[in-house]
Amino acid sequence: MKSNLLEIENLTVSFDGFKALNNLNFSMDAGELRVVIGPNGAGKTTFLDVITGKVQPTQGRVVFNGCNLRRISEYQIARMGVGRKFQTPRVYLNLTVRENLDLACNRNKNVFSTLFGRPLSSDRHTVTSLLETVGLVAKADLQADLLSHGEKQRLEIGMLVAQSPDLLLVDEPVAGLTDEETENIGELLLALAESHSIIVIEHDMEFVRQIARKVTVLHEGSVLCEGSIEEVQNDPHVIEVYLGQTPSSEVEN
Repeated sequence: MKSNLLEIENLTVSFDGFKALNNLNFSMDAGELRVVIGPNGAGKTTFLDVITGKVQPTQGRVVFNGCNLRRISEYQIARMGVGRKFQTPRVYLNLTVRENLDLACNRNKNVFSTLFGRPLSSDRHTVTSLLETVGLVAKADLQADLLSHGEKQRLEIGMLVAQSPDLLLVDEPVAGLTDEETENIGELLLALAESHSIIVIEHDMEFVRQIARKVTVLHEGSVLCEGSIEEVQNDPHVIEVYLGQTPSSEVEN
């Protein structure tokens, strides 16, 4: 039986009187893949910021694995098992793909020990597995700055997985990607969802259709609607405030 992993209760975040989040309630089970969508200004980034401890709530609480995250620092939350991937890839461009993953596998390492030390056999096995998972075996010894944008996105997702988080937060992973790269990222996230809990923030509705199992729509800092992509795209409130279309028409980005 799946257990509750994340519970957000009556969450409000105010910036000088503006409510970026407004009495938001949200929950997800362990092992779930959730896609969060919403127009600009809906509160999606603040939503992730509060989960990771970057922003403290004005009121309400975020409970992760039974622990209230209020007043817990970002690095402590990361160590508790929350990993975040930002929209712009954050990889070490001057290191190879393999070295990036090797560094991510052991948080006690630094760049010097990664370049000049001998990796443990367990680390080598983990890196080899990650290279296969993210589809970068052929480019393992290539410097990361020579990768395409989509490959850098996959590398960073691999680096995130290397840290063994209980919850992966992935922010707009296909922004600026080609159709082929977008499909590759979708396949990767679906594969990872077999063994990880994942929240994906996204605007590209074709991509949402590819990966979505359950969709949460944010609007003006609150949850407007939740359900399957079919339920969401036909919800009259969503159509009115976000999609701007009739229920029978196809969802567009």
